[in-house]
Amino acid sequence: MNLAQALPTSSAPSYGRRMLNKVPEITLYFWVIKILCTTVGETFADNLNENLGLGLTNTSYIMSAVLIAVLVAQFRSRRYIPGIYWLAVVLVSVVGTLVSDNLVENGVTLEVTTIAFSVCLIGVFAAWYASERTLSVHTIVTTRREAFYWATILFTFALGTSAGDLISEKLELGYLPTVGIFAGAIAVIAFCHFALRMNAILSFWLAYIMTRPLGASIGDYLASPTEETGLGLGTTLTSIIFLSTILALVVFLAVSKRDVIRSGAVAAPPGAGPAVLVVLNKVAPTDALIAAVRERVAAGVERFHVLVPNPHNLGFDHGDPVPTDGEELLAGALPPLREVDGAKVSGRVATSPNAYDDIVEELDAGTYTEIILETPPAHLSHWLHVDLPQRVAQLGLPTEAVAAA
Repeated sequence: MNLAQALPTSSAPSYGRRMLNKVPEITLYFWVIKILCTTVGETFADNLNENLGLGLTNTSYIMSAVLIAVLVAQFRSRRYIPGIYWLAVVLVSVVGTLVSDNLVENGVTLEVTTIAFSVCLIGVFAAWYASERTLSVHTIVTTRREAFYWATILFTFALGTSAGDLISEKLELGYLPTVGIFAGAIAVIAFCHFALRMNAILSFWLAYIMTRPLGASIGDYLASPTEETGLGLGTTLTSIIFLSTILALVVFLAVSKRDVIRSGAVAAPPGAGPAVLVVLNKVAPTDALIAAVRERVAAGVERFHVLVPNPHNLGFDHGDPVPTDGEELLAGALPPLREVDGAKVSGRVATSPNAYDDIVEELDAGTYTEIILETPPAHLSHWLHVDLPQRVAQLGLPTEAVAAA
């Protein structure tokens, strides 16, 4: 059955589609705002605590209450809203800082808090993966996954505060050298990802963790007095500068929608000949898929293009071992389809760890009239996400999901 016909005809997107939209696309804007938020988390917490005289305890109560209110709004929304999402990130950053500061204030050493938050973060990752079998931010399609997502962010902020303070203050390396250390760590992660092809999900979370101590160290450097190796801007001015920059960027994103995951129909160009995009995972074409291709050939379709995943982006998948080279995977997938009389089959290896992104890219560049997805069981693969057939069907082309054994 054609999936586009089987899906509800309501114009409202599916629950999974709406949930996925609540997380922004990972772009340069994402990383810039993330670092700005971590800096504000450090300076704004100190400003409320010290300059406004609220005290650490009262500041913690107030900011925790505000965070809970914003997270309630975030969880209740059914799409990604930049203002709510990034306000939640700022507040999680502030509360994460306060959690670390409260522990230190009550006699817990920075060494202990750094280790404790590391263990907690590992525990959240382990529970998330054991429950959902993926740590990809492109798969935040249920409330439970969103809860894991925000718990992870909270512990990354708390850990970043403790680790940053441990290196800059306890080890007396100074704020600026600490900035260099964590910036260098992020650069190494980026090099490993882009040059050495380290898994995209692992790279993302390692970089995400490192941006917190980087931002916190930047905030401390800008706000601290010059006699403490800082720049002497103070927490108030530093907070205003960074909050204003965050606000400007969020307004820009809300208007431009540069970080909204693609939605809406992608139609084939006028006059395009019949063509079918076939999306595989690490499994070989099954009899059901070959039969589907044969049906299209009998109906007059001659051209097929196969999209297979990049094995380097499958480090968190389960199942049988896959080839270490994407071209090897593609070479094994094409011959069975080319054996169908009259089928002209080409293909390429995907570049993104998220199948949806590559499908949209391929539709923009090609002249397709239909999509066939060969989807193995969800516990075997997270490149073809569980909600992918519904999301792809909303792109406006007939879509058929062929289940792989």
